[in-house]
Amino acid sequence: MTEKPAKSHGRLSVSASLKPRELMTPAPRLRGAWTARIITLFPEAFPGPLGLSLTGKALHEGLWALETIDLRTFGEGKHRNVDDNPAGGGAGMVLRADVVGRAFDEAAIGTPIDRARWPVIYLSPRGKPFDQAMARRLSQAEGMTLLCGRFEGVDQRVLDHYAVEEVSLGDFVLTGGEIAAMALIDATVRLIPRVLGNQASTEEESFSDGLLEHPQYTRPTVWQGREIPEVLLSGHHAKIAGWRKAEAERLTKERRPDLWRAFRAKHGTDPEEDQEL
Repeated sequence: MTEKPAKSHGRLSVSASLKPRELMTPAPRLRGAWTARIITLFPEAFPGPLGLSLTGKALHEGLWALETIDLRTFGEGKHRNVDDNPAGGGAGMVLRADVVGRAFDEAAIGTPIDRARWPVIYLSPRGKPFDQAMARRLSQAEGMTLLCGRFEGVDQRVLDHYAVEEVSLGDFVLTGGEIAAMALIDATVRLIPRVLGNQASTEEESFSDGLLEHPQYTRPTVWQGREIPEVLLSGHHAKIAGWRKAEAERLTKERRPDLWRAFRAKHGTDPEEDQEL
């Protein structure tokens, strides 16, 4: 009597962890799926909006994975303290280096050492501005670890020790990094093949060529006395493409002079010589 061949589970992925995981999970994880590991004091905040719409569908199908690491479990003492007074005095509290370091150690299990393959990011107002180019870079990695800050920030030593990349969503301050992490993950995950279903849409949207997106229209043809531009109804694809490009350039020049200057410099044209569009 011959033995039955073992069943293959090659499509599924197994990842290491310091803590045991459930044997059965509501969603599979495909081998090689892009993964976000989030260090946070509020793991219950996730997946939040990431579990909805196309990103949620892709999460359920295992096209990408989301893991939360509760920072509180690495805290000190009976009350699992994660913060302390800032050295030198001042208002607020600072996340401790030893506590955050232990969380980073767990997050690193089973991940590449190469930061290009697995970036480690701290959401911070003083970080490098997040943009579409960064989202594209992150989507091409195997995954990333995100630290969601709280209070007055994080001990600088732990950021330096773990070569953490600081990233900012803009010149404003949030009460914590969770909302910023969700925005960063959403912008990144949607660039992963098969997540949106139509890869062409990611190539035509805002910032993909350094410009804002052109105006969009749909039915009805006339609404409140306002008509869809005639060229869009012409069926002439070359004219439509030309109109959309001109509109994208016009809007970028009007609303984002910084993007317009960068776009013109990239294409070898002096912005000072621009004529009115």
